[in-house]
Amino acid sequence: MAKLTHFNRQGDVHMVDIGDKDVTHRFAVAGGEIHMLPETLKLIVAGEHKKGDVLGIARVAGIMGAKKTSELIPLCHPIGLTHLEVELEADAENNRVTCRARAETRGKTGVEMEALTAVQVALLTIYDMCKAVDRGMRISDIRLLEKAGGKSGHFKVE
Repeated sequence: MAKLTHFNRQGDVHMVDIGDKDVTHRFAVAGGEIHMLPETLKLIVAGEHKKGDVLGIARVAGIMGAKKTSELIPLCHPIGLTHLEVELEADAENNRVTCRARAETRGKTGVEMEALTAVQVALLTIYDMCKAVDRGMRISDIRLLEKAGGKSGHFKVE
């Protein structure tokens, strides 16, 4: 079993040393969803929400969140993102909005946390914008879907 890397030999928390790692192209894809009442989804899709374009604002929020990841997660390295894409899709059949985020960098550490943060912030923004009409919305299935680059290799959810 792999060891937890954010603890030193004495068991103290520390930021992982990435100084000797190679600079490589790295990417990560994360996903999640928010479930809501059918009427709430209809408001979002029709663009009739009084606060504006819910999905457009949530997309920008996800991008902004990813850029702030190292400020939110205490031991996360600040990294220069070379690309970030947030996709939001309404799914009327299941009364939900799904979110996928792809983060990329050329660096010494991965971008899993940035992709996961983008998804979470985008979905939280949808909740915030729609809570006045649907407090029972449920955010779920936030997870890493794929990552590549670096020493640990390629990972993909099957």
